Amino acid sequence: MGRRIGCAVLAFLLVLGGIGTALVWLVLSAVGVVGSAPFARIVSAAALLLGIAAVVRAAVWLRRIAVPGERLVEAAQRIESGDYSARVPVRGPGELRAVARAINSMSARLEADEVRRRSVLADVAHELRTPLTIIRGQAEGIADGVYPAQPEQMAPILAATRTLEKLVDDLRTFALAEAGSLHLEREQVDIAVLVHETVEAFRPAAAAAGVSLVEDVSADTPVVEGDSARLSSVVANLVSNALRHTARSGTVRVAGRVSDGGVRGVRGVELTVADNGEGIPADLLPRVFERFVKGRSSPGSGLGLAIVRGVVEAHGGTVSVESALGEGTTVHVTLPTGPADEERPRRPSGDE
Repeated sequence: MGRRIGCAVLAFLLVLGGIGTALVWLVLSAVGVVGSAPFARIVSAAALLLGIAAVVRAAVWLRRIAVPGERLVEAAQRIESGDYSARVPVRGPGELRAVARAINSMSARLEADEVRRRSVLADVAHELRTPLTIIRGQAEGIADGVYPAQPEQMAPILAATRTLEKLVDDLRTFALAEAGSLHLEREQVDIAVLVHETVEAFRPAAAAAGVSLVEDVSADTPVVEGDSARLSSVVANLVSNALRHTARSGTVRVAGRVSDGGVRGVRGVELTVADNGEGIPADLLPRVFERFVKGRSSPGSGLGLAIVRGVVEAHGGTVSVESALGEGTTVHVTLPTGPADEERPRRPSGDE
């Protein structure tokens, strides 16, 4: 497009030079300095008027290019200086309209990215403040002699340190998943074994909370090709959330079954984690898989479900949630078993 505009301007200058020379001759001819025939004067006058009209037309055309061009340059300079709210009126020739639309689209994306960046920084700062305050308070108390340097005084510092470590790990996992760069150590994963090990790890916490933790995986559930550690963290996140929001005497059920086409028509495995706890408010439900979104009573960072979605989608799967306030929540995770599913070994049943 730049070459076309440059050629047009060069042609315009050449034509303008020619027209200028012709106009001088026509003016002289019209006033009688050059030639004296009446017909020649009439022709010269008409040509003079046509030349003036051509110059005016060329000036208008050049202005149509110059004004939008100036606005494009101004918008580019504003974007370069960090003002992503810059927009350009879509006017002028087709090429300039295309450039204006591209600049408006780019500035809109940059503005949205900047809003998200600031929001993430604010959320991270908020999440870091609490454990850092605990660490500083306890450490200053020990340093000033207010607290003795004993295990019970060091425990809050260690707990806050573990919270920071988990938050940093969660942020890293979320950032990689959001960028599509989450590395997966793929292997054949027995879903039944994975669910059983995760449930057993949470059974003491469930017993302490007075919640029944039920494991229900179908015998014909196939293995999947995936990252065992990542998938285990998915189930652990979901079970942890369910236990946290289920009252005493409630139930959390972790189930697994064959899914015949839940993921783009591909045979897969569906995992569900269901509870009969407090449920999710209707206004929060559409945003539960976004980062740092959590209920008022939730003590977590708000990254758990965002990480679940990132890990599941990295495996080519899907995740969804159903919930009713006061009735409980069910999270569905569907994972594809892959094209070679028929050749993979099945988990042996209890009778084998």
